[in-house]
Amino acid sequence: MAHLKKGSKKLLNAWAFYDWANSVYTLTIASSIFPIFYSALFVSQVERTIPAFGMVFKSTALITYVTAFTFLVVAFTSPILSGIADYVGNKKNFMKFFCYLGGLGCIGLYWFSIESIHISLLFYFMGLIGYWGSLVFYNSYLPDIAFPEQQDSISAKGFSLGYVGSVLLLIINLAMVMTQETGEAKMQMMRYSFVMVGVWWIGFSQYSFYILPKGVKTGQKVTRAIVFNGLKELKLVWFQLKQNLRLKRYLAAFFVFSMAVQTIMLVAVYFGEEEIAWGSSDAKTQGLIVSILVIQLVAILGAILTSKASAKFGNIKTLIIVNFIWMALCFYAYFMVTPFQFYVAAGCVGLVMGGVQSLARSTYSKFLPETEDTTSYFSFYDVAEKVGIVIGMVIFATIDQLTGSMRNAILFLFVFFLVGIFLLFRVPKHGKLN
Repeated sequence: MAHLKKGSKKLLNAWAFYDWANSVYTLTIASSIFPIFYSALFVSQVERTIPAFGMVFKSTALITYVTAFTFLVVAFTSPILSGIADYVGNKKNFMKFFCYLGGLGCIGLYWFSIESIHISLLFYFMGLIGYWGSLVFYNSYLPDIAFPEQQDSISAKGFSLGYVGSVLLLIINLAMVMTQETGEAKMQMMRYSFVMVGVWWIGFSQYSFYILPKGVKTGQKVTRAIVFNGLKELKLVWFQLKQNLRLKRYLAAFFVFSMAVQTIMLVAVYFGEEEIAWGSSDAKTQGLIVSILVIQLVAILGAILTSKASAKFGNIKTLIIVNFIWMALCFYAYFMVTPFQFYVAAGCVGLVMGGVQSLARSTYSKFLPETEDTTSYFSFYDVAEKVGIVIGMVIFATIDQLTGSMRNAILFLFVFFLVGIFLLFRVPKHGKLN
């Protein structure tokens, strides 16, 4: 494939198309079908507990802890892998590796069961680490392929493509599940949907892999020093942050509010399954999937509106408003009981979900100093995000495990958004970015 110039339409679209490929994971596995499937495995249990790793866990707490552990692994390995990718000049190969690892993990979920909980959780781990691991390298392409004035719009386009693609597959999965009459048949359709996610993810990513540049290989061997070069680069980025007050303060704010946003997105369906009075099992399954569809469809509009708002009012001011909405949602969620109330929350979440992710990514990209080492800076960004998620998920799981209620856990996230807003106000002003 001939090298395309930075900012070219074909290159930008190829980059954004990876969102179409990988977003089916976040919707079907992380957000909808798998949480419903996982919860259904424990439906016959009153206390919903399971022995694993030498302890007895509440089912929702176990999956939350495993999720947190996965993010911890990503946080520690991504800078090492980024250092190697910078050295060999081929971050696309690393992006491919995590894509294939994640896709195979999704396919492996077909065999998920309580009886083989440890190997089942391994497949879940593979899917999660594959998705987030590939994003380290995917996000780092943004300043390489797009000029600053293009980054907000192409970032939003990527998220929008992801929402459309993932909703399309979810509708197919929904039809597969809801046309079945028995619970066992519905569970089997859910297993098939996991396989479809893996095939979709690996298959559609091939276009992005074909178009995106791979870099210039050095032809030198990877030594131990190079393996840990990524950690050294993170340390260098940290020292450089001290000279860039605006970027440093923005990262602090991002660390806090992203912690809460990602936690809510990862546990939302588990919350809806356990805390909302659906009336029947079929109504619960249909209601949860419909609410996820609402979130995704509204999120397309949310990403576009947030992009337009940032162009008019500035990135930081828009992020502050979005965080206020998230904070109000935490308070509202504590009192939710009925399906209608859950649908209302789903619509509001959709409005701010895509917007906050897209704008947070493009704002960071704009705040970067002049540098060709974008992978290290985005590695630092990803590490901050992952460590934040680990803290958020561990706090959430611990409150859920100790109090027996996810309501208490989600209310606590109110504090993170409040702190995030305070920190965003402290970001130094700089033109329209504020």
